[in-house]
Amino acid sequence: MASITLRAAQKAYGDAPPVIRDVDLAIGEHEFCVFLGPSGCGKSTLLRVIAGLEDLSSGDLYIGDKRVNDIPSAQRSVAMVFQSYALFPHMTVYENMSFGLTLAKLPKAEIEQKVREAARILQLEELLQRKPKELSGGQRQRVAIGRAIVRRPGVFLFDEPLSNLDATLRSQTRVEIARLHRQFEQASVVYVTHDQVEAMTLADRIVLLHAGADTQRFGSIAQVGTPMELYHHPRNRFVAGFIGSPRMNFMPAQVVSLHDNGILVRLPATGETLLVAAQGNGVSPGQELTLGVRPEHMEIGQQGSHAITREVVLVERLGEQTYVHLDEPAGQPLVAKAPGDARIARGERLRVAIAPVCAYLFDGDGVALARTQVHGALAVAA
Repeated sequence: MASITLRAAQKAYGDAPPVIRDVDLAIGEHEFCVFLGPSGCGKSTLLRVIAGLEDLSSGDLYIGDKRVNDIPSAQRSVAMVFQSYALFPHMTVYENMSFGLTLAKLPKAEIEQKVREAARILQLEELLQRKPKELSGGQRQRVAIGRAIVRRPGVFLFDEPLSNLDATLRSQTRVEIARLHRQFEQASVVYVTHDQVEAMTLADRIVLLHAGADTQRFGSIAQVGTPMELYHHPRNRFVAGFIGSPRMNFMPAQVVSLHDNGILVRLPATGETLLVAAQGNGVSPGQELTLGVRPEHMEIGQQGSHAITREVVLVERLGEQTYVHLDEPAGQPLVAKAPGDARIARGERLRVAIAPVCAYLFDGDGVALARTQVHGALAVAA
C-alpha cells in the first residue's frame, strides 16, 4: 500500500504555459481519488506523471515516503489501466494477464496462482484461453484491469477506462471497479475521467482541475473534497457549474440590502427579488453578483415571496423525471427538475420557488460567498 504526495508540482512543454501548475496534493493509503475536469485540464498528464511516463518540470512527487522524481516507472509500484485496453491481440487472456509477471521472471507456479486469482475476482475464469478479438468491450477492459491486479502494486492508475464502452457496460464496469477497490489490499487508486457521474459514484475524494486560462490564473486545482462537499459547498462558480447534471443555473443579480439571515438581491432583467442565505461581509448594496441555483432546487408551482415567474420553452420527459427549460431574459434558459408525470406544457407560465438556503451567490471573480443559517435551516458555512 502507498500514499501519493505532490508538492508544488508543475509540468510544462517547452516554452508553453504549464499544463500542470501549483499542485499540492496528498492521496492517502487505500483512497479512491478521482481526477475530474474538462478536456485539456491536465488530468491525464498528472496521472502520467505519477506513473513515471512524464517527468515533472518542477516540484516533488512522493509515493509512500520515497521521492520518485528520478525513479523509473517500473520501479514505482504502480500499475496503469489505459483507455484503449492495450492488449496483445495474438495472446490469450491468460498470456496477456501473465505477461508482466513472465518478464519479471516469477516462478510459473506463482504466476499461475496470481492470474487464476485475478480471473476469479474479475469473473474471467471461462475466458482465459480466448484472444482479445473474441471478447466484448467490457470483457477486454476487465482483462486490462486483471493485468494490473496480478502485479499487486501499491497504486492503481486508471486513465478514462470506461470511455470506450456503451452506456450499459459503463454502468456495469463502474460497479465492478467500486467492488474491486474493496479487494485491493489497501492499494490506492487514482482514476481519471471527464464524466462526473463516474467521479461522484466512485470517489472517496474528487480533485477537480481547471483548464486553459483558469489554470494560469488560479493554478490547476479548482477544489478537492468528497463528492458531496463539492456538490453542496462549491468554492467558486467553475466548481458549481461543473458538478451536477444538469448544471447549475446562473443569473445576473444585484444586491438590494443586507440582512442577518441573508442578502436580498434583485434580478435586473425582471425586477424580481430573492433572499439568498449568504453572508454580506465585503458586500454592499448595488454590487453586481451572480445568483446560482440547481435544477433540483427549483420548485415548480410553489407560491411565496421567494419565487420567479418564467415561460416554458421546452419539456424533456425522461420517465422518472422531467426537465423543464424556462425562458431567461438575461441569458441561457433555466432548467428546473420536476416529477416524471408533471403536467407541464410548452408556452405555459410557471411560478418557480427558490428557497434561500438552496441558492448561491458568486462575486465578480466567481468566488462563492460564505453561506448562513436561515429560518432554522442548517448552516452551510464556506
